[in-house]
Amino acid sequence: MNVGSGGGESDVMVEINTTPLIDVMLVLLIMFIITIPIQTHAVKLNMPIGTPPPSTREPVIVRIDVDFDGQIGWNGEIVPDRATLEAKLAQVAAEPDQPEVHLRPNKLVEYKTVAMIMASAQRLGVTKIGLVGNEQFMN
Repeated sequence: MNVGSGGGESDVMVEINTTPLIDVMLVLLIMFIITIPIQTHAVKLNMPIGTPPPSTREPVIVRIDVDFDGQIGWNGEIVPDRATLEAKLAQVAAEPDQPEVHLRPNKLVEYKTVAMIMASAQRLGVTKIGLVGNEQFMN
C-alpha cells in the first residue's frame, strides 16, 4: 500500500523489529538461571572434638642462631656441619612434646642457609618452628 507520492518510487522498510528477539532472549536467560545448580561454597575441615587444657608449664625453647657468615649456633653452641644440625633436629622431632624452635637469622646472612635449616626441620618432622627477630629487617 503506497500512500503519498504517486510516483513509481517504492520505499523498502529496512528496520527490523527487535521486540520478539528481546522477548526470546529474556525467556532463554530466565530458563538458564533456573536450570543452573546452586553453588555451595563449603570448606571441609577436621575440627578437634574437645580442646585440651592449657599447659601451665613453660615451653622448652631451642634457639638456633645464624651468623652473618652462615655459622649456625644451637643454644649458644656452634654447630660444625649440617649432619650435626640434622641430628639435633631429629632429636627434637622425636620428642613427644616437641620444644619450640626459634630460628634467629642475622640480617646479612644468605637466604639459602636459613632455607636449608627450615627445609631440614620440616623434612625431619619439627612442627613448632618460628622466625624470631624480624624487627631487624624493617630498616
